[in-house]
Amino acid sequence: MTVVLKLGGSVITEKDEPETVDRAALSAAVTAIVESAVGDDIVIVHGGGSFGHHHAAEYGVSTTAGTHNVAGVQAIHGAMCRLNAAVVDALTDQGVPAVPVHPFSAATRDADGALSLPTDQITTLLDEGFVPVLHGDLVAHAGEGATVLSGDELVVELAPAVNADRVGVCSTVPGVLDEDGAVVDSIESFDAVAAVLGESDATDVSGGMAGKVRALLALSAPAVVFGPDALPAFLAGESPGTTITGDRGD
Repeated sequence: MTVVLKLGGSVITEKDEPETVDRAALSAAVTAIVESAVGDDIVIVHGGGSFGHHHAAEYGVSTTAGTHNVAGVQAIHGAMCRLNAAVVDALTDQGVPAVPVHPFSAATRDADGALSLPTDQITTLLDEGFVPVLHGDLVAHAGEGATVLSGDELVVELAPAVNADRVGVCSTVPGVLDEDGAVVDSIESFDAVAAVLGESDATDVSGGMAGKVRALLALSAPAVVFGPDALPAFLAGESPGTTITGDRGD
């Protein structure tokens, strides 16, 4: 079984404190991976949290607005590499054969915003017994310089490339919530939940929950959005939280 798992940046960092890892939360996530996903091929993607988002906001960079400012590019990418190193270190310390993969080194967007992400490296690493760990990053963008590449976009690209059997997105909330704060069991179109989808409650340049749902609706296979406490259940084969089965969105 092949699993693509995204750890939200807000899950593993103190998102309101620039470049601060939430060590307890990261440790809990690693423990769940070690205990529940042994024997599975797993690709891990993590978000930016307090590392990438603050720098991106400072330089006015998002998934659509780019920069040619070298200092800004170095600040954003450098911060994400530091967070990636912390995640990889936490995994390898527990015996997971994790290796870093930096999307900025290979991905591109064309002038229309279409993303191209070579995935042969990822599939080869999986075949060789490694656990690739990717992260939200910048991407070379024709006409824009460099724009943000979100972790959710990476999940959408990676899942079909590795023939993922399961896709999980671990967020700070137990799923997609309705107007009353209850978890929406399933989502089949963006319009059905557009009224209740808001932005993240901290600096987020990749679209918050609305952007997350839009991205996951593009998958042909179901994706599951759940909170940190449900990570072991997801890795054990359950479907906690919200299951998203899309029609490729709107």
